[in-house]
Amino acid sequence: MNLEPGRALLRGPLVVAHAGIDEMVQGCRAAGATTEIVRFAPPAGGDADAVAKLDRLLSAPIAPRVDEANRTALAPVLASRPHLVGVGIARDVVPGMAPDLFLHAGPPVTWERMAGPMRGAVVGGMLLEGLAHTPEEAQALAAQGRVRFDPCHHHRTVGPMAGLVTPSMPVWIVEDRGGGAEGKRTYCTLNEGLGKVLRFGAFGEEVIRRLRFMAETVAPVLAETLAVRGPVDLGHLMAQALQMGDEGHNRNRAGTSLLFRELAPAMARTGRPSDQIAEVLSFLHANDHTFLNLTMPMAKCMTSAAEGIPFSSMLTVMARNGTDFGIQLASMPGRWFTGPAQLVRGLYFPGYGDGDANPDLGDSAITETAGLGAFSMAAAPAIVQFVGGTAQDALATSRRMGRITLGRNPGFAIPSLGFQGAPTGIDLRRVLELNLLPTINTGIAHRSAGVGQVGAGLVSPPAECFTNALSAFAEYCDHALREQPEK
Repeated sequence: MNLEPGRALLRGPLVVAHAGIDEMVQGCRAAGATTEIVRFAPPAGGDADAVAKLDRLLSAPIAPRVDEANRTALAPVLASRPHLVGVGIARDVVPGMAPDLFLHAGPPVTWERMAGPMRGAVVGGMLLEGLAHTPEEAQALAAQGRVRFDPCHHHRTVGPMAGLVTPSMPVWIVEDRGGGAEGKRTYCTLNEGLGKVLRFGAFGEEVIRRLRFMAETVAPVLAETLAVRGPVDLGHLMAQALQMGDEGHNRNRAGTSLLFRELAPAMARTGRPSDQIAEVLSFLHANDHTFLNLTMPMAKCMTSAAEGIPFSSMLTVMARNGTDFGIQLASMPGRWFTGPAQLVRGLYFPGYGDGDANPDLGDSAITETAGLGAFSMAAAPAIVQFVGGTAQDALATSRRMGRITLGRNPGFAIPSLGFQGAPTGIDLRRVLELNLLPTINTGIAHRSAGVGQVGAGLVSPPAECFTNALSAFAEYCDHALREQPEK
């Protein structure tokens, strides 16, 4: 036996990688060895029942079917070509919209369980629609069931933060023009800007006045502009924005600027009065988050292209309502798996802190579901000034998210990662196998209705979403295999 390699190793210098109890490595350190502590987390948090289900899903005969299904599901997501095609009024264009229906972010929730910011948005929506004359009357009518509530996602719509969509609100119209999902449309409201706005639960006079200006002036001008300009390729704009420092969720300065360039010349040709055009362009220019409300329906357009693929464990929805966080899988569209919404870790505006924050809310996590947001944070190192951390953290986050996804989107190349595509297609199995939850960039709303945004940061879904989905998916696969045995 040749012992020389072992003797050479012991002569050093030693570098020890240790996974276990920290105290066990003290002897190595005392001897002068460089030590690296490897933090180990067992799959599915060590839950024996979940580990057994996960093992079945990662073994034959189920694993090959799931792997093939995931390849099938990812392909139309990457081939999707969302285009901005118009602006319409929600009651006229959103599927299933009704005069007494208010759409909201996240999974289903009742008035009784709604968080403060969402209640505030509902109050503002009732004032906007003329269903109430005072906030007090609005709250009473909402509690009495004067309006019905339904998730935006049930109507191919997405909404940031509270996500409220009322019948008279204008919405962007996005249409898929490629990838096998041609003609499918998604919708999102126009972005109001930052500060005291409806989506953060504010409902003062200035909020209602701004919303009416958006419906009466901004939306008609934009609709005419798009009629002159024709469809705008949102994927193309997003690809450029990633090269310019955006990540598509909390930072949209480049995307908004690129959109501005696409719309301004056509707007000048609409024949509208020059002062009105200037007013609309000034509104868009003053709001760096204008493009967020296009990134979201673009992402929804992409992920919905995978809905209905049997055996797929890919996530198509991540959304939160300030009370619950919910996810959906490609193989079980429309079925929610939920857990409690989490508090955001981040930076607060002066005068605010953890005690002021509401748990996470909004449909904007659809951006991460499609590979943007925190999954592309390496493209936007400046975002850490807004959400906390360092530029190295941004790089590490995108690399880490690549471990739980099925592939990369070559259309969304990230320069700082050697122009690798954005990690895309969250795999339920990998999240649990690696015990690695998705990271999401997000804003922080005040827990009380009417206050607005108080900060921004990072958050992850509760593990319960994934363990609940795991149980249902394992049962689904067992049943599907009995119904569709391999030939």
